[in-house]
Amino acid sequence: MTPALAGQHLLHAGAAPRVDRRARARDWAEIQERMLVPLYEAVYDRLGVGTGTRLLALGCGTGLAVLLAAARGAEVTGVDSGTNSGADSGADSGADERLALARERLRPAGRGPGACPGARIVDGSPRRAALGPGEPPYTVVTAFGPAGHAACGGFGEQLAAAVPLARRGAPVVLAGWGPPERCSSTSVLRVAAKLADTGGGAGRPRPLGRDGLEEAARRHGLRPDGSGRVACPFGYADPDSAVRGMLSTGFFDAAAEATDPERVVKELAEALHPYRRADGTVWMPNVFRYVIARVP
Repeated sequence: MTPALAGQHLLHAGAAPRVDRRARARDWAEIQERMLVPLYEAVYDRLGVGTGTRLLALGCGTGLAVLLAAARGAEVTGVDSGTNSGADSGADSGADERLALARERLRPAGRGPGACPGARIVDGSPRRAALGPGEPPYTVVTAFGPAGHAACGGFGEQLAAAVPLARRGAPVVLAGWGPPERCSSTSVLRVAAKLADTGGGAGRPRPLGRDGLEEAARRHGLRPDGSGRVACPFGYADPDSAVRGMLSTGFFDAAAEATDPERVVKELAEALHPYRRADGTVWMPNVFRYVIARVP
């Protein structure tokens, strides 16, 4: 797929560029989301997620993190909505497409509705995941985000609604990018910021400060209680997959609105070039950071 075709596949030109929501959700599920599996697994290992865990997953997207927790025996509720992502810049983010894929994952073809009996998907606010009479509260809450960035502010309303559903002392996990010098993707994301700035910078990705995750936790009345770093390299089969994967994060939407989709794809492909290896694959080492905070 050429850069121009990649742009047409994901971002439609016109009076106002619009996201091809179905293509984006599929690209996120098939290309990009797996890059965060080391983060999911590290958090689940540290918290002992398994049988007996009642987990509320904010911004569950296409459901890979929910599926991994359910496979460990946890009872998981995944929540997502069109406004939970700091990456989306006013356009419809396609939560319905993401959640449709999540439900497919939890109910594989031929296995019936009970494929993951301990998991459910909720569209909208965590309030819709409120517990019924006699149900125990959630024991873990996660806010991983589309690319580990949303805890910087995109989950404000969702966290506010979710915290009262968790038991006292329950861990709430916020995740974000690690130090910029340890994230190769930082240089690629600068393309999004640079192009978005030509339109005033609205919706551009904004990095967290050194203690940004802790500050986000405290804003919601949570008590930070530990943190960790996890290597999450972004690896792609070829440059086209890398372009599609990065576009699926939503980080480049504001840039497409400020300029045009074809320019965004062209400059993104150029920014990825230094990470192309001799065999044609693209490899970007990254480190993600998470903070565990406690419900008071």
